[in-house]
Amino acid sequence: MSIESRPTAAPAGAPSEAAPQGASQADDRSSEAARSGDPRDGAAGPADGAGGGADRAVSETLEDYTLRFAPRRYRRWTPMVVATTALGGIAYLADFSIGAGIGLTHGTGNALAAIALAAAVIFLTGFPLAYYGARYNIDLDLITRGSGFGYYGSVLTSVIFASFTFIFFALEGSIMAQGLKLGLGLPLWLGYLVSTLMVIPLVIYGMKALSKLQVWTTPVWLLLMVGPLLYLVSTDPGTVTRFLAYPGDGGDGGVNTASVLLGAGVCLSLIAQIGEQIDYLRFMPPKSPANRRAWWTAVVMAGPGWVVLGALKQAMGVFLAVYILSEVGPAAATEPIQQFRGAFDAMMPSWLVVPLAVVLVVISQIKINVTNAYSGSLAWTNSVTRVTRHYPGRMVFVLVNLTFALILMEADMFSFLNDILSFYSNCAIAWIVTVATDIMVNKYVLKLSPLAPEFRRGMLHAVNPVGVVAFVAASGLSIAMYFHALGDTLQPYSPVAAALIAFVVTPLMAVVTRGRYYLRRADDGIDEPMLDEDGNPSAVRYECHVCRQEFERPDLAACPAHDAVVCSLCLSTDRSGAHLLPAGPATG
Repeated sequence: MSIESRPTAAPAGAPSEAAPQGASQADDRSSEAARSGDPRDGAAGPADGAGGGADRAVSETLEDYTLRFAPRRYRRWTPMVVATTALGGIAYLADFSIGAGIGLTHGTGNALAAIALAAAVIFLTGFPLAYYGARYNIDLDLITRGSGFGYYGSVLTSVIFASFTFIFFALEGSIMAQGLKLGLGLPLWLGYLVSTLMVIPLVIYGMKALSKLQVWTTPVWLLLMVGPLLYLVSTDPGTVTRFLAYPGDGGDGGVNTASVLLGAGVCLSLIAQIGEQIDYLRFMPPKSPANRRAWWTAVVMAGPGWVVLGALKQAMGVFLAVYILSEVGPAAATEPIQQFRGAFDAMMPSWLVVPLAVVLVVISQIKINVTNAYSGSLAWTNSVTRVTRHYPGRMVFVLVNLTFALILMEADMFSFLNDILSFYSNCAIAWIVTVATDIMVNKYVLKLSPLAPEFRRGMLHAVNPVGVVAFVAASGLSIAMYFHALGDTLQPYSPVAAALIAFVVTPLMAVVTRGRYYLRRADDGIDEPMLDEDGNPSAVRYECHVCRQEFERPDLAACPAHDAVVCSLCLSTDRSGAHLLPAGPATG
């Protein structure tokens, strides 16, 4: 069947000036309320499936665009506004702890080499993902579905991303608790609880509150973070010499492959950060000849470019840890609160040192942990919605994510931080490299994977062995190596193995399967082209006949039971399968 082009309204024009991501209009977003509809019996409206809970759905789904394509009429800000807001989300202090831990263990030379190696891998793999997120206005989970994993297969990676958010929430919460202990005398267990509970009010309002928070706090954060380092280097050049010469715990100061790879494995745990960057980049305006340069600059800067600032913070963490090592000892030298207390102590009155250090830690923790809690809740919601075909409400998973994080904090995860991150990085690397390879090699070189990403239920196979097999093989073997199952000699090479196996197996599986499992069908039954004349997702709108709301062309498919269209979330929650198109030719 084929639905004729019957747009319900002309595409909305985007104004030339725009607010950051969270400043998009709430009244526009309220139309998403009907996503709670449960289309079990044909054309059920929102109230039929939601039991009259539409008002609750308005507040809970106000910001949940990671569950679907981000429509053009909401993307009203310029490329530079998107980039600036996205970079405000990487204010976390975990980089200082990560860098310090690597430097104190392996020495400055090995730490800097490990940081540089990890940054290069993260940049190269993050670039194609950032491009797809910005170009097609979808988040990393939706990209993953059509890049080798399939509709249900990508649930695996959604859990990996959700784990990333609560692991790093716990890390940042631990850092904040250390600051509250030093500044206010709160015991750590209470500090963990405070750092967890204080973000809930902000997460309720989602990205709107976060954007305002980042804009107002970023100047203070930058001044407090960079000022002490510049002061130390300019007034005491000897600190640089001691930093560069530090040999590490029992080391001789030399650079060796095993130490570099072990350190890089810890840094590579941050590879999944590209998912949070894409949560912003999917709101980029359409790419056009007029904004081409600004568009690409924003994508590179806010996409893979985040790792440049991240690597600099890790190197600063090594510097500050070496600077305060003799005063506080190796255990406390990895704590950012102690690092900045020592740095502030060298440049200002003693009565101001601790308060400023605490302010820096609290600002940084809030800035990133609202994003962690929010993105994690969306990842859980996305997974559960697909598996159960029911939209459970985002706030349930905010609390789930925060509970996991609090358990890690109370278990003192900070004391075995590098072990957790090293283990986790094997899974994260396997996922990101698999998706990046599918885009770069399978789509553009082998041309076995569809160039435009597909994410709608009914258009994709449930599981695509290309990505799933590559991910399981890469993560499984690298984890076995990490736990010495293949011998002590190979143990440091587990992150390298994860990347190489994913890079090799992904195109190999595409060739073996001849790309048969990417698309369940190629034609979605709508005559209107998916892309406009500039290659951007079409802004033509149709009304979903299930929830009675308007959505743009990429978020819809024809309904086989009616001469109408149905949106992607109604397809996801269709328990009867009445709205799903039948399997058909995978090429069109």
